[in-house]
Formats: sequence, structure tokens, C-alpha cells
Amino acid sequence: MSTAAIETLPRVEPRASLRHQYVIFAILVALALVMPFAVYPVFLMKGLCFALFACAYNLLLGYGGLLSFGHALFFGSAAYVSAHAAREWGLTAELSILLGTAYAAVLGVCVGWLAIRRHGIYFAMITLAVAQMFYFFYVQAPFTHGEDGIQGVPRPPVFGIIPTVDDHVFYYIVLAIFLASFLLIYRTIHSPFGQVLKTIRENEPRAISLGYRVEHYKLLAFVLSATLAGVAGATKALVFQIASLTDVFWAMSGEVVLMTLIGGLGTIFGPIVGAFFVVGLQNYLADYGSLVTIIQGVIFVFCVLVFRRGFVGEIAKRIGKPL
Repeated sequence: MSTAAIETLPRVEPRASLRHQYVIFAILVALALVMPFAVYPVFLMKGLCFALFACAYNLLLGYGGLLSFGHALFFGSAAYVSAHAAREWGLTAELSILLGTAYAAVLGVCVGWLAIRRHGIYFAMITLAVAQMFYFFYVQAPFTHGEDGIQGVPRPPVFGIIPTVDDHVFYYIVLAIFLASFLLIYRTIHSPFGQVLKTIRENEPRAISLGYRVEHYKLLAFVLSATLAGVAGATKALVFQIASLTDVFWAMSGEVVLMTLIGGLGTIFGPIVGAFFVVGLQNYLADYGSLVTIIQGVIFVFCVLVFRRGFVGEIAKRIGKPL
């Protein structure tokens, strides 16, 4: 690699300067280990699934600069496949999740290969169009059971020996899945691949002039984001024991955008905060029915006006350290 290319890349943060991130991560893990004794485990599992979904989306938008309006496709498709595998084929929990994740990865390759040929709003519209096409396919597909969804999905034991019927036990399995996926995202962001991805986000023509195969980097980022979104969707299907059209509808794509922006676009912990914030709103405002959407919209507008960088983004700016 030429000297000019190296100088153009964002500087990798020294390990010492990222020590505060390790401390925050350790604190969050410690809290996560004891939270199910104070908070309803199913709520926490839902929060973790959507936090992983938001982190996966943040990898694409926050670090890759690619705005997708169809990420619910990968989330919902993996949920359908995972639920079908557990209910109809009797696969164990880990195999059901892996199968749903693999399906999301294949979809990511196909959709990504098509979408990355366009830029900006055209990229976003392609992802939305393909997602809606699959949505109408799932409405008619026999294995999805249409508007009824796949209900009564069992929670098969992990590896055939670890029971998952108890919510407290299954919570720690979901937590392990989230932590493994989060660490993969963290390592990707701070890898040479992640640094090149940031360079493409900041100045794509310059990256092309330096000889980088921009399309390859974008496609890999898209597939990785879609795969991790699939992990979240497949896990959620087993948590709630149902997969429905809601998981693949365009509103779900808008919801993950909302989570990412509220928490802090391009931050490490922002999507987690944003996901739990939105999930908490939905849970505690459920009695208001259809007004929940309006309340969420008002809160979103308020956050955009007051917290321009999201909750975590504003905190990071004030303390002068990346979060």
C-alpha cells in the first residue's frame, strides 16, 4: 500500500485511548448478568435482540455510510426460517438460529450485489423495493401462514441438552449470542477493513483513486450487516415463539433507523441505548394503543432537535472520547 493511501486512512485508536470503552463494556456485562433478577427476562431478551439488530444496522449506515430502508427483510426472513425449522423440522435452537442466519446471509449477498451498484437515495429505494417484494411473497407463501404467522414455535434445547423453556435460562443464552455478535462488530470496526470502510464513507472518490475495490468493501459490509440482522431475527423468533409479517414489514426497517439515530449514529454503544429506549417506550406506552406511534414520532423529533448526535453521541462529544 502506498504512503498516500496509509495517510488517507483514519488513524486507528491506540488501545490505551479505548480503555474507557472496555470499562463501559465490562460494566454493561455485569449489569446484564444480574438484570433478569430485577426485570422481566422476556423484556430484556427483546431489548437484546433489537439492540443486536440496531448494532448490525449501525455497522452499515454509521460506518459504511449506506442507508438501507429494507433491513427488515433480513430480520424477518431469518425469523421465519428459524421458526419453521424449530416447529416443522424439530431442529435444536442453535441449528434453527444458524439456518435462519444463513438464509439472511444469502439474501444479503443477492440484495447487496444489486443495491451497491447505485448510490444515495437510489441505493435506499432498491433495498426498500426488494424488501417489499419479499413481504408480499411472504404474505402468499404457505410456510409463513400468511397474516397468522408461524405461531406456537417451540423452544428446543440448545445442543439438545440445555433447556430453554425457562425464561431466565434462555435469557443467558440470548445474552451470549448478543455478546458474541457485538464483539464481532467491535472487532470489525477497529480492524483494517473497518478503517477502509470509514474512508469510503468519508471520501469514496478518494478511496477509488487510491486503488480500493469500493464495491467489494460495500458488499462485504452489507452482507455482514444482513447476517447479524438475521441472527437477531432468528433469535427473536424463538424468544417470542412466533414469526409474523410485522418482522418483515417496512415499518420494522424504519424502527431500526429510529433506534440507531436516537442512540447515536456511528457510535459503539449508541444503538444499544437506542434499542432499549424504543423497546421500553413500546412496552410502557402499550396502553395507549395506536397513539404509541405518534408519541414515538414526537420523541424522535425532540431527540433530533436537542440531541443531534443521539444520546451517546452527545455524551461522547462532551467528554471528548469515542463511545
